[in-house]
Amino acid sequence: MALSDRLSQRLETKRAKAMAGGGAAKAEERHAKGLLTARERLDVLFDDGTFQETGMHVRHHATAFGMADKELPTDGVVAGNGFVAGRQVAAFSQDFTVSAGTLGKMHAQKLVSTMQYALKMGVPLVACKDSGGARIQEGVDALSGYGQVFYQNVMLTGVVPQIALILGPCAGGAAYSPALMDFVIMTRHNAHMFITGPEVIKAVTGQAFTMDQVGSAEMHATISGNAHFVAEDDAHAIDIAKALLSYLPSNNTEDPPHQPWADIPVEADPALDQLVPDDPSEPMDVRQVIERLVDEGSFLEVHAGWACNLIVGLARIGGMVCGIIANQPAVMAGALDINASDKGARFVRLCNVFNIPVVTLVDVPGFLPGIEQERGGIIRHGAKLLFAYGSATVPKITVILRKAYGGSYLAMCSQEMGADWVLAWPSAEIAVMGAEGAINILYRKELGEAEDRRAKARELATAYRDEFASPYLSAGNGYITDVIMPSETRGMVALALRKSLAKRELRPPKKHGNIPL
Repeated sequence: MALSDRLSQRLETKRAKAMAGGGAAKAEERHAKGLLTARERLDVLFDDGTFQETGMHVRHHATAFGMADKELPTDGVVAGNGFVAGRQVAAFSQDFTVSAGTLGKMHAQKLVSTMQYALKMGVPLVACKDSGGARIQEGVDALSGYGQVFYQNVMLTGVVPQIALILGPCAGGAAYSPALMDFVIMTRHNAHMFITGPEVIKAVTGQAFTMDQVGSAEMHATISGNAHFVAEDDAHAIDIAKALLSYLPSNNTEDPPHQPWADIPVEADPALDQLVPDDPSEPMDVRQVIERLVDEGSFLEVHAGWACNLIVGLARIGGMVCGIIANQPAVMAGALDINASDKGARFVRLCNVFNIPVVTLVDVPGFLPGIEQERGGIIRHGAKLLFAYGSATVPKITVILRKAYGGSYLAMCSQEMGADWVLAWPSAEIAVMGAEGAINILYRKELGEAEDRRAKARELATAYRDEFASPYLSAGNGYITDVIMPSETRGMVALALRKSLAKRELRPPKKHGNIPL
């Protein structure tokens, strides 16, 4: 019995040291900054009592320079698995109170083991990033550790969802791991992510920048596009991760967690008919259409602050999970540019790998013209969107609201790009170019001689829309499934979603396509 007591006491002592992390004083410092500790973050993420820690007693690489006498509880990262809303999730949380959460050989091994567990069990991975970067004392072992983590990120991609929460610093090579994951959530006031910080930039280039300019959540969410969500604090970031998990399957062999209503919502919504302006050139806020199309409160917008001329997000329609992609005429007239093309292509590919049907709302005048766009590679970036839609095998439902001109008509998932259903409102205009542009080309001579050039151009443009850009012309040629009233949209899309769940589409055998990166 005495031996048992001694062993029990020793175990409890070891556990207590591991649970204490960097100590109470450092934990209080975190709280004073509005931050949770590494363990508190996992407590918020997982259902009560379901978290099982792995690698609690792992020790750092003691042979590293100057590390022999150091004690680093859990080697600066808490890892394990548990349940989130009843579904298993693997996670790790870097502990900034222990050696600034720096990554060494054994720290990396814990991350890799957690990722391999997620892959083996077919469960999502949530990574709480809060680290000072590579542990310098461990030299090349730290670099090797990062390489192993990146490799596992690539192994997991397209198999299980990966969500990165940037809750503190994420610097240097460490930033590549979240960049390889499906979603990046950053906290507004405490998170920073960058390859080279302000001091290095100043030393190399002589230019002075603040930390916020280089790597803040706001910058990444609005300028670089590296962050998908901005959270107000740690708890909010975890709530966003939980919301994402509620739309995603556990792995690529499963369907998303649909919650189909007993009755498909097919009733008309007259309010949608009132949203269409009489003037085709007048901007329309597509968010109003999305709100009436999806189940109330179900739209979770992704990349809300970046490339705002295109809106993407996850939602439910009649309880069915779907991805929404919509041109936003209220920003840049809804034209597609380099960033919008990248944003749309990545989201389509995300939906495709996780078996999420795609609903596309089209109101696009074309690709954004300009020397900056051409020199920036708009051809290559626009081709990404074409590639993403063309290679996607999930159900694809397209609704043409108003304009769909030229190559952008194809890039927004036309029938030719594999759409299973293409619906069009009576206000839809489908043509090689807009009516005004076509008239100026086709009737340049006549317009030049007309006394009232503008009135004549408007008259010809109206006739052009009615005769050559009409949705009925496209429907007559079999390019459109049906022309519907806006009020019928929700019911038609809900029916199409329910009917297309069993879709199977075979493609030629190959390793993978060569997307124009």
